[in-house]
Amino acid sequence: MDNARFADQLASGCSALGVTVGPDVGPQLQRLMAELLKWNAKVNLTAITAPEEVLEKHFLDSLAVLPEVTGATSLLDLGAGAGFPGLPLKLVLPSMGVTLVDTVGKKVAFIKAAAASLGLTGVRGLHARAEGKPETEGIPRAQVLIARAFMDLPDWLGLAPAYVEEGGRVVAMLGKAQTDAELQARAAERNLRVVSARAYRLPFSGAERQVAVFAKQ
Repeated sequence: MDNARFADQLASGCSALGVTVGPDVGPQLQRLMAELLKWNAKVNLTAITAPEEVLEKHFLDSLAVLPEVTGATSLLDLGAGAGFPGLPLKLVLPSMGVTLVDTVGKKVAFIKAAAASLGLTGVRGLHARAEGKPETEGIPRAQVLIARAFMDLPDWLGLAPAYVEEGGRVVAMLGKAQTDAELQARAAERNLRVVSARAYRLPFSGAERQVAVFAKQ
């Protein structure tokens, strides 16, 4: 995918999702893609390797939740994998501190290398397992906790509150949309409330997505 096509696809994808990114973000995302595909040739980071799919299913899927995280000073991405959604969100919101946690050391090594390659500050890759005890795990709490298809929603909502600062939010990036009633029931089980929920589709494949935001009661 050449530079012009990447820029066009990024612009049309962002427009379809209703998000805006600065002019420097496109070249940075291209560098991130090059680094991802270079590493992936040696280390299994992602099954998605076609450039068009990386752009849509990793980059645009990450950027779709910009409205839910904008304004936060700190973001914790649990089960970050190869850095999604945390790294693309950091590129658009450079003043936000981002910690990306994964249990797979090679993925955390990639996150650290990619952040260094992009010259990012305020990014931390952490090799750890989140089991609800942030102090002993060395995982910092954040204003916004986010995960993309990390675990089933009831399990996620049971684990997540331990990692959120007072007054913070839990953001769940889901596949198939759940009804408002289902989300409210899941939240009530964990003494949480639903702040917002919206369904959308990825701009090129049409794949269904939903982002739901929760807060402590």
